Amino acid sequence: MSSKSIPPFHLAFAVTDLAKTERFFVNLLGCTTGRTSQRWIDFDFFGHQITAHLVDDALPEAETNPVDGEKVPSRHFGAILEWDDWQALSKRLVDAKISFLIEPQIRFEGEVGEQATMFFRDPSGNALEFKAFKDKAMIFAK
Repeated sequence: MSSKSIPPFHLAFAVTDLAKTERFFVNLLGCTTGRTSQRWIDFDFFGHQITAHLVDDALPEAETNPVDGEKVPSRHFGAILEWDDWQALSKRLVDAKISFLIEPQIRFEGEVGEQATMFFRDPSGNALEFKAFKDKAMIFAK
C-alpha cells in the first residue's frame, strides 16, 4: 500500500480530565479539535482522528518492554513525523519542561530502522511516542 492510499486511522483512548487533555493536545502538540461532548473530544492528530473518552477511575500504568536499552511502555501511541517537525516538537517539549519517559534521542543509530524517538505521558498518564526517520524506507525495514 503506498503512502498516498493509506487512510487516516481512528483511535479511542481513556482520559481522566478532558480540560487538561484538550490543553495538552491543542496547546502543546498542536492538534485541533473536532466534535465534543461532556464525556469525549475528537482531535485531528496529524491527520488522524483520535477520541479522548472521559473515565471516572485512574488509568493503570502500562508495563514496559526493553528496547535498545530503554524501558518502552507496552501500551502507547503517537505519530511518525517529518524529521524537521520532530526536531521542532522535541524542542517545544523540552522548553515546556515535559517529563520524558524516554528523552529525545536517536535509536538504532547506524542500523536498519535508525530513528529519532521520544516518549512522554499525557495528563492522564497515557504514553505517547513520536518518531521520525531520515530515510522513510526504514519505517518497515527488517
